[in-house]
Amino acid sequence: MRSLITRLLLATAVVCSSASAQQVIRFIAPYTAGGGTDVYTRLVASELSKAGMQVIVENKPGASGAIAAEYVAKSKPDGLTLFVGSTTSMVFNPSQIDKLPYDPLKDFVPVSLIGYQPIIIVGRTDLPYSNLKEMVAYAKANPGKINRGSPGAGTPTNLGVLLFERMAGINTTHIPFNGDPPAIQALLGGSLDIHGTTITGPLAQVQAGKLRVLGVFDRKRLPQVPNAPTAKESGYDLEAYGWFALVAPAGTPRESIDRLNKAVNQVVTRDDFIARASAMGMEARGGTPEELGKYIRAEHDRWTPLLKSLPKSN
Repeated sequence: MRSLITRLLLATAVVCSSASAQQVIRFIAPYTAGGGTDVYTRLVASELSKAGMQVIVENKPGASGAIAAEYVAKSKPDGLTLFVGSTTSMVFNPSQIDKLPYDPLKDFVPVSLIGYQPIIIVGRTDLPYSNLKEMVAYAKANPGKINRGSPGAGTPTNLGVLLFERMAGINTTHIPFNGDPPAIQALLGGSLDIHGTTITGPLAQVQAGKLRVLGVFDRKRLPQVPNAPTAKESGYDLEAYGWFALVAPAGTPRESIDRLNKAVNQVVTRDDFIARASAMGMEARGGTPEELGKYIRAEHDRWTPLLKSLPKSN
């Protein structure tokens, strides 16, 4: 009997150990499924899963990321639920949304940066302008004639373009969409003229010659569209970009943070992963939790004065 009990206890221990090893880690993403950032997030999750971490992505879009952020902020701090934070949710929302249901600096602990993208303006190929200079000239000669999309009012891809419009002295008619996919369809259907976004979402359509990148808000041109000029080349000293990072609920044990950080950095620094990320328009980035924490605070300092001067997103 003792032998049988011993065998049962050992079997139970093995099962429990196996179940623990297979615990699922959830990346809670604040954007719609199928968009460019979603594809990249799923690539990161897939590579982590191949390394044995069992990671899935859950999409909880809406309210400029506040729905997903609040969900994670209130989740159990056990290292199994992470938020895919971005410039919007971690920096812009406090200045843009009244009664924000989470505090980006207090309710989360940083894990790792995972990616970076400059903002671009993409447009239809049948428009009477093919770059930023020509677009500005057209907008000044034809007030109110340009319809401009964005993945959401409080996103950097809207606010960065708004800043550009201020610098250029033009106005467009802003039409916010729930993510990139519907806006790109509107562009292709002819009901939208231009769209503020990043290269990942429209890349396939740009490469197919169906859409055109009018300009890039970065210090350098994008390797995926080397013919598209930067804003500075067009006469505007502007850099605006989006970044993406993993953060965990405040109170998550440091050992969980370190384990996740190590696994993520082993993925995003691999040459093959960097190449795959670049092919979809994303610049893979990693780093320590401390570096991410300093980066988020620096972004707050950089953007908050401008954000307070703009209309709130709701």
